[in-house]
Amino acid sequence: MGGYIMQLQNFSVNDGDGIRTTIFMAGCPLRCAWCANPEGQTCRNAMTHWAETSEVVQKIRQQEIFYRYSGGGVTFSGGEATAQPQFLAEMADALYDDGISLTLETCGQFDFDSLRPVLQKMDLIFMDLKHPDSEAHRRFTGVGNETILQNLQKTAALDIPLVVRIPMIAGVNTDASTLHKAFAFISTSCPGAQLELLPYHRYGETKYDALGLPRPPAAFAAPTKAQLSGWEQLAAQEYGIKVTSYK
Repeated sequence: MGGYIMQLQNFSVNDGDGIRTTIFMAGCPLRCAWCANPEGQTCRNAMTHWAETSEVVQKIRQQEIFYRYSGGGVTFSGGEATAQPQFLAEMADALYDDGISLTLETCGQFDFDSLRPVLQKMDLIFMDLKHPDSEAHRRFTGVGNETILQNLQKTAALDIPLVVRIPMIAGVNTDASTLHKAFAFISTSCPGAQLELLPYHRYGETKYDALGLPRPPAAFAAPTKAQLSGWEQLAAQEYGIKVTSYK
C-alpha cells in the first residue's frame, strides 16, 4: 500500500503546534488560479514520487522524539491530502496507533462520510474557505463550493479543533461584501471554529516555469498588514470569531 507524495518536510512549525513533519501528498480536485504548489495538482509529474505507506511511517517514527518534547506531530497536506483517501487512511491509522498527534490541511472537497473515520483521528483540522460564493469559487478554482461549505459545517460538528483558513487575495475575495459573507458563514455554521487569514504570496511561481504552466495572473496581489489587521478585527468584533495564526 502507498501513494504519491511530493516531500516529507521535517522541523515544520507553521502547520500546527510544536515541531512537526508535514507530508505533502500529491493530487488535488481543485485548480486554484493562485496555487502555491502546482506540482501537487496531479499525482504523477516530475516533482512527485511513489512511496510505500510503511516507508513513510518508518521515516515519521525516526522523528518521534522531536514531537514528544515539543508537543508536535504530523501534518497531512498537499496538494490535497484527501485526494488519496486510502493512502491517507493507512498513514493515519498507523501513526494514530503510535500515539502521534495528527493534523490535516484540506481544501474541503471530499466525501465526508467515507473520510469521517480519518477526520476523527485528527487533533486539529485546517479547512479552507476560499470564497463564499459558489459561482466565484468555480471561476477561480474550477469547482463550486457546495460540498466544501457542507463539509465545513459537518467537520465543525465533530468537536475537533477546527481552523478555517481564508487565502486573502486582492482581486479574488478581499472586497467587503465577500468578507462579510464569509465571516457570517463561519460564525453561524461553524460555531467554535477559529479563523486564520493567509496573505497571498508568489513564492511558488518558479514551479510553474519548471512544469511548463502559465503563472498566476499578475493582477493577484497580497494585502497589507494594516488590511489584514482590520479584517481580523472585523471578524472578531462584529462576528465573534476567534482569530489565530500558525505562521
